[in-house]
Amino acid sequence: MLTGKQKRFLRSKAHHLKAIFQVGKTGVNENMVKQIADALERRELIKINILQNCLEDKETVAEQLAEQTEAEIVQIIGNQIILYKESTENKQIELPK
Repeated sequence: MLTGKQKRFLRSKAHHLKAIFQVGKTGVNENMVKQIADALERRELIKINILQNCLEDKETVAEQLAEQTEAEIVQIIGNQIILYKESTENKQIELPK
C-alpha cells in the first residue's frame, strides 16, 4: 500500500503526464489490461481517461484495472485515473519513505 506522502509525490509526477489509454463504451477488456500492464512495466506511472460513453463508473473501472494489473490507484480525479506499479526491470521512480 502507498502512504499519503508517496501518493502526493506520485500525483505531482503524474500532473504533467498525458493520458495514454482511454476506456470507452466497451469498458475494461483483456487486451486493454495486457497493454496497460505492459505500459506500467515500462513507465511505472500512467494516466487513463474514462470517456463519457463508458457505461461503468470510474471507481469500478479503476478497481478492475488496478486488480488485474496488480497496480495501485494513486488518484481518481475528474474522468482520469492515475495508476502506479513498481517496475521489476525498469525502475525509474524512487518513492519517498
